[in-house]
Amino acid sequence: MKITRAVVPSLFTILNMFCGFLSITKSSEKEFAMACWFIIAAAIFDSLDGAMARLTKTSSEFGVQIDSLSDIVSFGVAPAFLVYQLSLFQFEVSGVIISSLLMVMGGIRLARFNVQLVGFDKDYFTGLAIPFGALFIITFILNFLEGNILNPTAENFLIPLIIMTSLLMVSKVRYETLPKFTRSDIRKHPLKIIGFLAGITIIIFTKGSGAFYILLFVILTGLVRHLIVMYKNQQFESKPEEDISSLDI
Repeated sequence: MKITRAVVPSLFTILNMFCGFLSITKSSEKEFAMACWFIIAAAIFDSLDGAMARLTKTSSEFGVQIDSLSDIVSFGVAPAFLVYQLSLFQFEVSGVIISSLLMVMGGIRLARFNVQLVGFDKDYFTGLAIPFGALFIITFILNFLEGNILNPTAENFLIPLIIMTSLLMVSKVRYETLPKFTRSDIRKHPLKIIGFLAGITIIIFTKGSGAFYILLFVILTGLVRHLIVMYKNQQFESKPEEDISSLDI
């Protein structure tokens, strides 16, 4: 068997998928903290497979498809099963439906991304990326996990956060991609590079507890920016009509 350099990014993608499976097994064993950490590990491998594909110049349609299949396991099925086992099981059928939103909406988001993909490098995503959504939910869990249960106050926010995250994944809200740290990307997006490094610094100094709040800030910033753009577009579209009506008067 001939082993080519295209195997390198695919290996990281497979490790991503394997970490998703390990997360599911840990959730079934009620080891929720470990289940969260395996999703974080999957996210690290997910970011590395893209970096390796660019480094080895082996980006391909196959890579896109296997990456999406891995993502639906690690960032769709794994967090959905985690929130069900952790808390939503108590709501029976409603709990199943709500927890499955992370998987279902994530799958729709990935399918939309694949059919709209033009080229392999993007400056932004339309809708919240599924790894980002999963990390948002599991960092919330890690922040407020007490033993094997969520803090009772924090638990009240779990369902609204799941619904918000799921809807944002299939929305048209734009979110920036991770910086690539290439010369051209540094020149083109210096603020994104600075923001990313600042976020990593905060996470390190807070020993991980700041990750949820950083992700929350990014999510809300994208949402507010989208609402502002919508408002400006509506104002622009309605302005000609106002001008015409003033002339009639």
